[in-house]
Amino acid sequence: MGQPGELEPVNRESTAAIIADQLRSAIMYGTFPPGTQMAEAELAGKFGVSRGPLREAMQRLVQEGLLHSERHRGLFVTTLDVDDVHDIYMARTGVERAACLLILRTDPKEAAERLGEVHARMVGAAGIGDLRALGNADLVFHETLVELAGSARLERMARTLLIETRMCMTALEKKYRDPVDLVGEHRAIVDAIQAADEERLLEVLDAHMADAVARLSTDAAPES
Repeated sequence: MGQPGELEPVNRESTAAIIADQLRSAIMYGTFPPGTQMAEAELAGKFGVSRGPLREAMQRLVQEGLLHSERHRGLFVTTLDVDDVHDIYMARTGVERAACLLILRTDPKEAAERLGEVHARMVGAAGIGDLRALGNADLVFHETLVELAGSARLERMARTLLIETRMCMTALEKKYRDPVDLVGEHRAIVDAIQAADEERLLEVLDAHMADAVARLSTDAAPES
């Protein structure tokens, strides 16, 4: 296996879904930064496939908003601005609030245990100063949170939002969060779920999202 975001050849019988997964990962991890033009011939060669399945894969990413078409020019990786950051986190807050409420109505102790395991990965990454691993564990934490709600529709909504979040984090990785603060905020979420404290859980989740928006928006704002 290659590094996250690295393209790998695929077998001819592989589906467009596999190609889409690799392109999605490459966009997430900055292999294709925002604004990159997607060169069909070059990509088809790297994947070892014809342009047909490649085009199908890229159209999936257009539908997800990760690529956009420019007339007479081709497909480009979407660039996220400050308004996009606000919109992404507004949508994430709605999805994850709903997930939290579902978790509290099912098995919060089991959920806290699962999330605690992911949180331990965050602690380890923060301890050695590995910001890339910390960012990955951060997203796995939120992906797991939504998964534990048991709602396929919430999972689908969260998937693209988390990819867009990772795009923001990759672009601003050196400026992103203080590792200690980030780890502490996630610990507070786990503790509130463990205690089945709905008011506290929603409070810390909202604060976590608001702080991320404030930091990312400040860093993404154009210089005057």
